[in-house]
Amino acid sequence: MSIFTQVVAVLVAIEFIYIFFLETIATKSAKTSKVFGMDKDELSRKSVNTLFKNQGVYNGLLSVLIFVAVFAFASKAAVIALMLYIIGVAIYGSFTSNPKIILLQGGLAIVTLISCFF
Repeated sequence: MSIFTQVVAVLVAIEFIYIFFLETIATKSAKTSKVFGMDKDELSRKSVNTLFKNQGVYNGLLSVLIFVAVFAFASKAAVIALMLYIIGVAIYGSFTSNPKIILLQGGLAIVTLISCFF
């Protein structure tokens, strides 16, 4: 696996750590409200707050898996699988939520996936 692939994969992991932070720790913040286009009052609802925290843990663990794939296993196959998964979720989100998600959430993953083949 090239150094470039490792670097962009780590950037994807950092992106998901940031999403984890917003969804799990700063759930009711103005920044979370802005990033997700949701009113702060909506984010304060218990049901939404719980859903965000659960989703945040998922994103945090995804970043851990990327770090493991890059550093512990040094596995290009694992990085490819994770990037395909992230891109798939981003495609789904772009159809069901906001078309920009394919680039916002999937952009770096797409670059990482392409770099795996060079």
